[in-house]
Amino acid sequence: MKKIFLFLLLLLSGVGFAQSLNHYKTVVVPLKYEFLKSENQYRMATLSKFNLNKVGFDVYYSNEVVPDTINRCAVLNYDIVKDNAFLATKLYVTFKDCYGKIVYQSEVGLSREKDFQLAYNDALNKAFTSIYELEYQYNGGTNVAVEAKPEKAQRLEKREKVEKIEKVEKVETATQSTAVVAIDPNVLLFAQPLAGGNYQLIDNKPSVVMKIYKTSDANSFLAQKGSQQGVLVKKDNQWFFEYYQNDQLVSEKINVKF
Repeated sequence: MKKIFLFLLLLLSGVGFAQSLNHYKTVVVPLKYEFLKSENQYRMATLSKFNLNKVGFDVYYSNEVVPDTINRCAVLNYDIVKDNAFLATKLYVTFKDCYGKIVYQSEVGLSREKDFQLAYNDALNKAFTSIYELEYQYNGGTNVAVEAKPEKAQRLEKREKVEKIEKVEKVETATQSTAVVAIDPNVLLFAQPLAGGNYQLIDNKPSVVMKIYKTSDANSFLAQKGSQQGVLVKKDNQWFFEYYQNDQLVSEKINVKF
C-alpha cells in the first residue's frame, strides 16, 4: 500500500511539473555550464537552444536582451546538471523560476560514448526525451507586461541592455565570416559506415562532406559539416541538415543514400 501511495505521489508531482511548464513561454539559456571549461563547449548551448525551440519555447542566450514587455518572473532559467557516473555520462535539465525554485527537472540522459563531444550531445538529447513527452503547450499563464519601475532602476537596466547589445553585435560580426556553404540537394551523398553505427557522407569524388553520429532516434543523427555542427533529421522520407547560423535556424535538404 505504501509503495502504491508513493507511486501516485510521484505521478501527481510529474503532472504538476508539466502543467507549470505550460505557464511559461520564454527561456534563458546560459552559454557556460558548471561542468564545462568554456562557453558553448561541445556546442551544449547551441544544442540546448535547438531543442528548446523545437519544444516550442522562445529562447534567448544569457548574453542577449530579453524584451522589456516580458516580466522577469515570466522567464524560466535553464541549466544542465552533470550527474556522477562510472564510465558513462549522465546529464539532466532543470528549469527554475525567478525565485530559483525548480519548476521542472527532466529525466537523466545517459550516454556511454567515449568521445566527449558525442557523449555530452547524446546524453543531452536523451534528457530532452522526457521534455518532448510532456507535449508542451503554452497557455498564456505568466507572460505579462512589466510593472513600472523607479527611474534610477530603468536607467541601470537600459545601460546593461546597451552593453549586452554591444556584446551580441561583436559575436554576430565574428560569426558572419564563417558562413556555411550549403550542400546542393541534387548531389547524391553516400553513407559510408563507421564504427559504432555512425556514418560519413561522401560525394562521387569521393570527398567526405559530413559525418553523422547515431542517437536514440533512428530518424535523427548528430551531424558535423566542417566546423558547423547540427542534426540530420528525417521528415517525410527526406533528410534535412539543420543548424543555427547567427541565431537563425537553417534547414538544408540533403540527398542521402544509406
